[in-house]
Amino acid sequence: MKKSLKRMAIGAAALAIASVAHAGATLDRVMSKKAMVVATNSGWPPQSYLDDNNQMVGFDIDVSHEIAKRLGVEVSFDTPDWATLTGGHWQGRYDVGVGSVTPTKARAQVIDFAGIYYYSPYVYVVHKDSPVKTVSDLNGKVIGVETATTSEDFMRHQLQIDAPGLPPIEYKVTAGEIRTFADSMLPFDDLRLGPGVRIDAVVAPEQTAKNAIKNGYPLRVIEGEYAFREPLVVIAEKGDAEWTAKIGEIIKAMKADGTLGTLTKKWYGADYSAD
Repeated sequence: MKKSLKRMAIGAAALAIASVAHAGATLDRVMSKKAMVVATNSGWPPQSYLDDNNQMVGFDIDVSHEIAKRLGVEVSFDTPDWATLTGGHWQGRYDVGVGSVTPTKARAQVIDFAGIYYYSPYVYVVHKDSPVKTVSDLNGKVIGVETATTSEDFMRHQLQIDAPGLPPIEYKVTAGEIRTFADSMLPFDDLRLGPGVRIDAVVAPEQTAKNAIKNGYPLRVIEGEYAFREPLVVIAEKGDAEWTAKIGEIIKAMKADGTLGTLTKKWYGADYSAD
């Protein structure tokens, strides 16, 4: 029994040493290489997308460049699928995730939240010729959402945001059918065909909806009522508290000096950085 306890103590000590050795490993790697790899999206305008020159642009891209600038390092981008981006266990492939990720209780088990960098109001979108006038008119309708996102969780009445101070989620619409799409713009492509042709409405971030309308999609937002307002966080691999805290400090500084407000106005036409 004593030998077993001794072995357990040695094992615990080894784990503690390993934990200390691992602490700050990401910061050490980034600063030694003078380079940071950001996991993000490649098809989610205006958050992040490829422009006509095949260059990554968008709000999340500008935020990533600013974080890198304040660290004094170069930045490059990788675009894993959404499940990989939010699923953790990156094994050093990415240093940080800047992809407008919602902090949910499930995600908190596999990734760390470095800090909220802006808030996104979600809206109900219909075709401009739709007879739908109010949110209640959407009950029983076919509603499109991007799969594995907060839009889908919201429409399934399963959304659990893990952030302090937010009011409880209210579910005012029960869809007749929830139709999921692999990309944020695909539900808009179906909706633009006409009211009820494939779907009746889309639930999506306000900025994404406005960008689609700006680009000529014959759609309109149901005014006067948000579906919900979600905080978005920069994420990091679990288990490296020093790195997560460092990114959190940078986010706080960017919010305090107005940088995040300026960038949200640039890309969304409104300041979404305020609490």
